[in-house]
Amino acid sequence: MNDSLAIATEGLSKIYGSGNTEVVAMQDASLQVKHGEVVALLGPSGSGKSTFLTAVGLINPPTAGQVIINGELVMDGPRAMTSLRRFRRREIGYVFQKSNLIPFLTAVENVQIVMEINGVGAGAGRRRAMELLDELGVRDRAANLPSMLSGGQQQRVAVARALANQPSIILADEPTAALDSGRGRQVMDLFAQVAHEHGAGVIVVTHDHRALDVFDSLYEMEDGLIKRSEHPA
Repeated sequence: MNDSLAIATEGLSKIYGSGNTEVVAMQDASLQVKHGEVVALLGPSGSGKSTFLTAVGLINPPTAGQVIINGELVMDGPRAMTSLRRFRRREIGYVFQKSNLIPFLTAVENVQIVMEINGVGAGAGRRRAMELLDELGVRDRAANLPSMLSGGQQQRVAVARALANQPSIILADEPTAALDSGRGRQVMDLFAQVAHEHGAGVIVVTHDHRALDVFDSLYEMEDGLIKRSEHPA
């Protein structure tokens, strides 16, 4: 194991069903992400990208293979080597296709609540939430409900929420799918900033080829297999 890596997967596979109903969603998927590196995972719908991401995120355990985070073996096949819930809260930030903000909480409360769940006091949580919103350019929207924010602003709040507990890895699943090209570019730039400035290992699953230049490495997934892709010039 290499503890200089934020994320390492070795031979991940995921099989649903058995016999005539068996579906191989992912096979022998191996990938490494360094701290401070932002990686894109490309591929068509149904290629296994989301299956891979949920395995790395310790949400949907693999059938076989290993997930190693910060040098610690956390999944060995379907067997968890640690308390997954506590580990996820401490080490992993997740950004979804939709922001999934709590509609009756303000922007700052959406960020603050994830820290309070982890035992951070209300005052300290609010201060850090405001700092993150400021860093991500939406401090002036702190008191707004999600319905009062644009799609790009909602995703910025979602990124702030993902960073709240200072995780070592950030996983994003199609975060620009609902955004126009300008806002999509801003969000992709944001993930590069998060990786480079916060030292997180970042994986972004995307169909969006408009901003691939922001990524340090590109991988493609097809039929459950991952291969490294040539970076665009």
